[in-house]
Amino acid sequence: MTLNSIGLNTKKTKVLAEELNQLLANFQLYYQNLRGIHWNIKGHAFFNLHVKFEELYTDANVKVDEIAERILTLGATPLHTFEDYTKAAKVPVGKNISKDEKAVELIVESLSELLKMERNILDIAGEANDEGTNAMMSDFITEQEKTVWMMKAWMGETV
Repeated sequence: MTLNSIGLNTKKTKVLAEELNQLLANFQLYYQNLRGIHWNIKGHAFFNLHVKFEELYTDANVKVDEIAERILTLGATPLHTFEDYTKAAKVPVGKNISKDEKAVELIVESLSELLKMERNILDIAGEANDEGTNAMMSDFITEQEKTVWMMKAWMGETV
């Protein structure tokens, strides 16, 4: 078994980096969706949602950077073209969404997809004994589960 400079199995980190790149691509799409709904939201909930969407896209932007830096830490290269992002897309693309409920539904659908990917990465990171990736995914999952709950509550639904 070959270990890299941070003490992880190189074969397992290669798989992790591929999964993290998938997550990175989808986070970029999620980020762009958030920018779009932030710009285009209309209606009585505008003031509250405009601010909330900015909060979410700012957070997503930070997470994009964290994911890319983790990929680099594992010895791989992060995806960085829109072509790569769209090829890896699992997150729904929101186009011209201006209605409050549609925007919130897009966020919930997107986070649900991201959570699936993160849980998969969490499993792989555990098998690779990669505490760095594991901790990052755990933090992401905790925050996003709460956001899903809040968005569903806003829509009058339960998780």
